[in-house]
Amino acid sequence: MNSFTLITIIIIYLAVLFYIAFFAEKKRQSKWVNNPYVYTLSLAVYCSAWTYYGSVGIAATSGIHFLPIYLGPVIAAPLWIIVLRKIIRISKQHKISSIADFISLRYGNNRFLGALVTVVCLFGTLPYISLQLKAVSETFEIMSDETSYVSTSIFDDSTFYVALLLAIFAAFFGTQNTDASEKHKGIVATVAFESVLKLVFFFIIGGYITFYLFDGTTDIYNKISKTENFKELTILSGLEDGFNWFFMIALSFMSIFLLPRQFQVTVLENNREKHLKKAIWLFPLYLLLFNIFVIFIAWAGKLTFGTTKNAEYYSLLLPLENGNSFLATLVFLGGFSAVISMVVVSTLALSTMVSNNLIIPYGFLDKFIKNQPERNSKYIKNIRRISIFSIIIFAYFFYVSFSKELSLFSIGLISFVIIAQLAPSFFIGLFWNRGSSRAAIIGIIIGFFIASYSLVLPFILQAITATADFTQYGLFGIEALRPNALFGIDFLSPPAHAFFWSLTFNLMSYLVFSLVSKGNYRERNYAEMFVDSRSFTSLQESAFVWKGEAYVSDIKNVLVRFLGDERATRALKIFFMKYKLPSDTQLGDARLINFSEKLLTGSIGSASAKILIASVVKEEQISLVEVLKILEESKENIVNNKVLLEKSNELSQLSSKLKDANKELISKDKQKDEFLDTVAHELKTPITGIRAATELLMDEEDDMPKEVKAQFLKNILQDSERLGRLIHNILDFEKLETGRLHLDLEYVDIQKTISKAIGSITQIATKKGVKIVVKNLHSFKVNYDEDRILQVLTNLISNSIKFCQPETGKIEIDYKLGNAVVEISITDNGKGIPEEDHEFIFDKFYQSKHQNTRKPQGSGLGLAITKQIVDKHNGEIWAKKGVKNGATFVFTIPFK
Repeated sequence: MNSFTLITIIIIYLAVLFYIAFFAEKKRQSKWVNNPYVYTLSLAVYCSAWTYYGSVGIAATSGIHFLPIYLGPVIAAPLWIIVLRKIIRISKQHKISSIADFISLRYGNNRFLGALVTVVCLFGTLPYISLQLKAVSETFEIMSDETSYVSTSIFDDSTFYVALLLAIFAAFFGTQNTDASEKHKGIVATVAFESVLKLVFFFIIGGYITFYLFDGTTDIYNKISKTENFKELTILSGLEDGFNWFFMIALSFMSIFLLPRQFQVTVLENNREKHLKKAIWLFPLYLLLFNIFVIFIAWAGKLTFGTTKNAEYYSLLLPLENGNSFLATLVFLGGFSAVISMVVVSTLALSTMVSNNLIIPYGFLDKFIKNQPERNSKYIKNIRRISIFSIIIFAYFFYVSFSKELSLFSIGLISFVIIAQLAPSFFIGLFWNRGSSRAAIIGIIIGFFIASYSLVLPFILQAITATADFTQYGLFGIEALRPNALFGIDFLSPPAHAFFWSLTFNLMSYLVFSLVSKGNYRERNYAEMFVDSRSFTSLQESAFVWKGEAYVSDIKNVLVRFLGDERATRALKIFFMKYKLPSDTQLGDARLINFSEKLLTGSIGSASAKILIASVVKEEQISLVEVLKILEESKENIVNNKVLLEKSNELSQLSSKLKDANKELISKDKQKDEFLDTVAHELKTPITGIRAATELLMDEEDDMPKEVKAQFLKNILQDSERLGRLIHNILDFEKLETGRLHLDLEYVDIQKTISKAIGSITQIATKKGVKIVVKNLHSFKVNYDEDRILQVLTNLISNSIKFCQPETGKIEIDYKLGNAVVEISITDNGKGIPEEDHEFIFDKFYQSKHQNTRKPQGSGLGLAITKQIVDKHNGEIWAKKGVKNGATFVFTIPFK
């Protein structure tokens, strides 16, 4: 493939990325941009050209030793729900715009510490960016078959132009807002898109090599196992390898938190904390999928090329060797995607750090105070754009000067070791409030110099002098100072060795100086807010300790310089409303100071924000004891407010329950009145009938015909029986309520009991024209009190008859066996049960308001007695819901 075609493909691909980024920015509120999958895929910016090409190279030469770099993030992922969630909350609360801001703020907005972290990140990331440029350059040469061509200047070097295009992309989409804490939806969307591409393309080439060029994984394994030194590629050779693995895993564990590009996408670009729940399993899965074919591609390349080709590019060389330019182009684009993602996000993060922690606080603050807001905004954007171009150009010159002779894997590890020097001040500072800024600064400086001495200096001197004397003999010929064998430890790999010694001295310095030197009150204030972030999050600006004299007008003037008059006025209005302060408030307090610093942090960084606000207020020194006392009172207020809130909620719940209970009592009382009225009426009716019939018989004893007399006597008997039943029901219910009813249990055939119940009310059903059908005629004996179950059946069947239409009514009685219970059901096609009655039909005194007669029929005790009897048998009774026509009552009787 010629160079022109390849450049055309690159330009078209970049145009597609521009379109995706533009579309994502335009639809920044869309669910296609704001979802956990896009967030998780953006985390795969971790998989740079080092992953795409370098892992294959190390797998070919060192076997399974490529794995530790991925095991660290996999181990770290489950801890994100605790550690990363805390970091995200703190960053959102304080409008953090970079990892330098985060560490600087933890140690009291220390300006020098923020600058130091920025310098460390620059030294750690520049080699990494140069690694990406090296990968682009070498793969471009392979694809265009220009491996023999050597460029004589930057103007005929294709890598330079690729770097320039990447700088333009990052500058365009990364510097649209002065507030760096704003989300970069366009860049995140393109990174997610590229993460999908590089995984898919790597999978395709892995499948092609493994299953097309070879006959599967077994075939590759069988062939490679016959080569020399194969065993060394698949096992850990002793304790030394174990230590190397341990340190490499620890190194990658820290890097997934500390690399500027990872902090950018995991923390600053996080929209919702709940996205972490998806990321903690999806990101490790992504890494697993990415590494499935690495070892097989490496072995396939080794079998094909031996040692004649650069092992890092086997995934590109194998399809080209077999004449498949299309697949090779896909692999190239996948690698190019990995490069773009890393370079764009890294330069975006670094440009913010350079502007907010180096250039603005150490040179431009005075100028910003005098300028108008529009000009300040323009200056900030230009500083970041120039920073992006400068970083990429410096990375290009690093690539030209030093990295051509190094492998991708080596360059990547150099970056990891340098960035790891932030670990003690970052991780320990999150959970230990004694850590001081002095300790953090000393620890980082010592660790950085040891890492540079033992890892960076040797290859720089070797590149300049073309000899390895420094590595072999040490500084001034002192053997104990050999960079790769400090103090006689020579069994570790150079990166593991540098990591061990640098971090050991860094950590010890941090701990010792934190214990012997106390930080100032501002440091301790922020330390408490970071360590106990859960408690102080609810306090927000009130957690900030400050004492002095501040005027709202002076603070507003500073805000206007950077935010503009409209935004500054709106922000202050929101602040006054939030804390219920008068809009004409003149004096500012600690809350306003903290609120104002946060507003400026996104644009100029936390250190510069602190300096600017401090320049217009008069702050008094506060003792450490006073700070701790104020913070303790704040914590107590949180606890007290929480207790009061809980008590208030409890009282609200109790009040609600009392209201419900009162309503229920009123309802019960009303039902009781209705019940007594009904009972009085029911008692009075038969008594009146008996009395009237008796008086007639007495008055007309001699003249009354025998037939009439017999009818009157029959009426007296029926009314007496009716009166007896009513009294019997009331007495039954009273016994059931008080638990004095004794059950006479015996094994009885349920089928016969049902027949008896039907027989006792057949006459009533026939008279109304209601048909009763028994669906199950099989015998089954159950242990129950037959008289009481007859009472239950009679009550339920009588109810069904009462609510069925004359002549068309139908009642079905069925029973079946369940789990240790017999289930009896009575179904009718009557009026049914209203939805609102379902909950109350078994309550005593309750009568449905939807009966057929003007006045409710019965005493309201029938179903209540029925339920009590069933409960006494340890059974259950209910009315089925959702029955379209009629009603279905079901009750159960347990059996052994």
